Parts: sequence; C-alpha cells; structure tokens
Amino acid sequence: MQEKANKRKTTFDLEQVVSLLQQEVAGYQVPVVDLIAAQTKDPFKVLVATILSARTKDEVTAAASRRLFKRAATPEELARLSVADLEKIIYPVGFFRNKAKYLAALPGVLQEKFSDRVPETIDELIELPGVGRKTANLVVAVAFGKPAICVDTHVHRIMNIWGYVETKTPLETEMALRKKLPKQYWITINSILVAFGQGTCRPRRPKCDSCIIADLCPKIGVIPRNIQPKNTKSKRKQDGLFLVSWNVNGLRAALKKGFLDSFFELNADIFALQEIKALPDQLPDEVRNIPSYHIFWYPARKKGYSGTAVFSRIEPMSVQYGLDEENFDAEGRVLTLEFDDFYFITAYFPNAQPKLKRIDFKQQFNIRLLNYMDRLAKKKSIILCGDLNVAHKPIDLANPKANEKNPGYSPQERAWMDEVIQAGYVDTFRLFNNEPDQYTWWSYRFNARPKNIGWRIDYFLVDPGSRDRVVDAAIHDDITGSDHCPVSLRFK
Repeated sequence: MQEKANKRKTTFDLEQVVSLLQQEVAGYQVPVVDLIAAQTKDPFKVLVATILSARTKDEVTAAASRRLFKRAATPEELARLSVADLEKIIYPVGFFRNKAKYLAALPGVLQEKFSDRVPETIDELIELPGVGRKTANLVVAVAFGKPAICVDTHVHRIMNIWGYVETKTPLETEMALRKKLPKQYWITINSILVAFGQGTCRPRRPKCDSCIIADLCPKIGVIPRNIQPKNTKSKRKQDGLFLVSWNVNGLRAALKKGFLDSFFELNADIFALQEIKALPDQLPDEVRNIPSYHIFWYPARKKGYSGTAVFSRIEPMSVQYGLDEENFDAEGRVLTLEFDDFYFITAYFPNAQPKLKRIDFKQQFNIRLLNYMDRLAKKKSIILCGDLNVAHKPIDLANPKANEKNPGYSPQERAWMDEVIQAGYVDTFRLFNNEPDQYTWWSYRFNARPKNIGWRIDYFLVDPGSRDRVVDAAIHDDITGSDHCPVSLRFK
C-alpha cells in the first residue's frame, strides 16, 4: 500500500495541476487580501487587511476593511483612533478586541522601528503587533511581489492531499515547501489554493465529482461529498424562519475557534446552543451583546458544565427555564421560548455515560421531556432542537454493530426515539436526506472527523401537526469549532 502511495506522489505533475487550477480559480471569488492589493497597491492596507483576516471569513474581512479604510487609510490616521473606536469599526471579525489592540499599537511600532514604512522582510514583519509567519509571508508575497510561501490551512491541507508534502502543521508545510516548491510558484500558490480550497476542495465533503484535477489528484485522506439526486435541493423553498442548533462543547473554547464567524455566516433567525459550559459573566461582551438579537442564558449551577442558550431576532412572548424538575433544571438542560404560533425548545439531553451508569437519569429526563412536549403541542406548534445524545437507527452512526450496548445507541435510548417517532413527531432531517454517512458528532480521538467516523445525535423535531411547515433541514458538517456541527431547520 505504501509503495503504491509513494508511486502516486512521485508521478504527481505539479506544473500541470497548477496550470489547470490557475484557469479554474480565475472565475472564483478572489481572496480578500489579494483583492485589496490589486485595488490599491498599498502595502499598509494589505498589512492591515491581513491582520483582520486571521480566523475570519473573507466577506467579514472585506466589510471591516472597507469601514476601517474610510476612517484610516494611513498609519497617521490609524494612530488617531482609540482601541474602543477600532473595536466598533472592525466588529465582528474574529478576535476583534485583540486585533483592535494590535492595530492601535501598529503606527507607533512602524514609526519607531521602520520610519513609518511597512517592512519588506519576514523577520522584520514579525516584529509588528499581530503579525505571525503566515501574515508576514502573505504581506511579502502580495504587497511586495517577493518570493514567499504563505501557508494557511488550505495550502497545508491540499498539499498533503496531493502527497506533495507529508506534514502535520502549517509551519512544517512552509519549511517543506521552501525546500521543494519551485520559486516560480511561491507568490501565487497561496491565492490559488485558498480560492480552490474555499470553492472546490473544501475541508468537509470536497467536490471531487466536479473537480478539474480529479483524475490527477491522489486524494490522500479525502472523503468526497455525497451527491444528492438532481433537482432535489433546487426545489426546496427558502421562505420561513431559519433556525440553527449547535452543541458548542464549551462556548469559551468555541469563541477561540471562530464561533462568531460561523454565527454571522449562518445568519439564523433563532440560534440555539447546548453545552455552553459557562456563566454569562464568564463570557466576553462580544457574545453577550450581539446587535439585533434577544439573548437568553440557562447555565448549569455547576461551573464549566452543561447549560443552554438561545439567540433570537424575534422577541418571545415568554421564556421558560427548565422543566420544573430540580434534578434536571440544576444542569440547565431545557430552555423554551414561546412565540405567536409555536414553541421553540432547545435541550441538551443527558449522556448515559460508559457502562450506562446514568441511563436511569436519562430515561427519567426523556419521559419528562416527552410529556412536556405533548402538553405544549396541544396549544400550538412545537420545535425541539438540540443534542439528544442518541443515534436512532443504524444509518445514524458509522459503526452500529460495535456500539449496540454503548451510551448513545443502547436499546433503551433507541426505544425512546422509537416512541417519539411513533407518537408522530418528525425527524426533520430525514424528510430530505436518507443517505448514510450524515453525522453531527465525531470523537476528538482517532482522527474521527477527517475519516467521517461519526454519529448523528443532533436533531430538529417538530410535532405531528407541523410537518407541512417544514421547508428544509440540513447538517452543516463543513463548520468546525466543536466536536459537533450545527444543524438547521427552515420553518414557515
């Protein structure tokens, strides 16, 4: 097997592949830093945009850059803005508070060390606040047109998919490419592979079926997307409310992994979280006060454990915290918002624990919650979302046989899901997608997510009478930041 892999690597034609990709990505959206360089030829603006772009979607970076350059197009103008001013201007880029501090300090460092000019070497650039090797390489290549290898996650990932390098980190990839990659590609390879990685060779479910280099690519470690039947997706309407649910497995940790970028990208009308593992006063203002959202927190009494939250653009008529059951409510597991014609329930179901140590507690919770759902459903539509901590059918996990007695797939837990479905409640995702390999949770161990060895344990359920209100349901497995991914429902 190894001999075959090595043979593929040695015959990989980089020149042919890069030539094809240059033509392919010409019609793609240009990475924002390259776009700014093309528009302005200004190293200062390229530097600032590159600092803003770290862990931030291109569209968010572009908007923030435009706002900032209206106020501060030069180091002198930037020096007149306070950290508070900068925070307001660049919000909601990732880590905007830290970046505001970097930008506030930048003019002074440029003046003191470099006579108000943007330096042209990597060693000098990394002396600037907020600038690491990736940023420095990008500025050298894009702003000054000098040979430099900027290795972001796309370059690192795709070069390993091609077998051109065998590395574990972007820094290792940069060093390997400096030795191996012909210099003629140093400046262009980042923009080509960023565009290609965002458009075709995506981290999750790459579009190998429509890739221009599919026949040339070794596809090392790649799990291509499943293709839906033609016209299935195009017929789905996009009306109604867009609702999102995500077990973030610690909101403070998720914030460091780009949570706010994903939050704004999804742009939900109602966004529910489970397992926030934090009290509101432990969270930064950037997530406690998001413009245009009403925010409701239901943390567990035990710090760093469980808890739920809901962000809603629509102000609810009422909010209920818990199930009026002390054992469950101490863990902040159920939060209900009442609207004009539906109830929205987010729930974080207990884990049955190894050897099913907590199965009795979970079964009691299951019974209590189903009775609660039945009572509310008599009044108006109900939507239940969250981490139910159970895979219902063999199709809902990668290794059903090996897990039949394990928590999350035990006979007792699956029997409760059977009861819920037999009562008429609708597993909305399965209305639209009955394919295997569709998961919402992957273990952090054994490289499970890249291999797609996962479980579907996050759901949107609706009451029997609301089936016709369901427009669409989806799993957003390309979004990282937790061991779970978001799931969504469009509800009219």
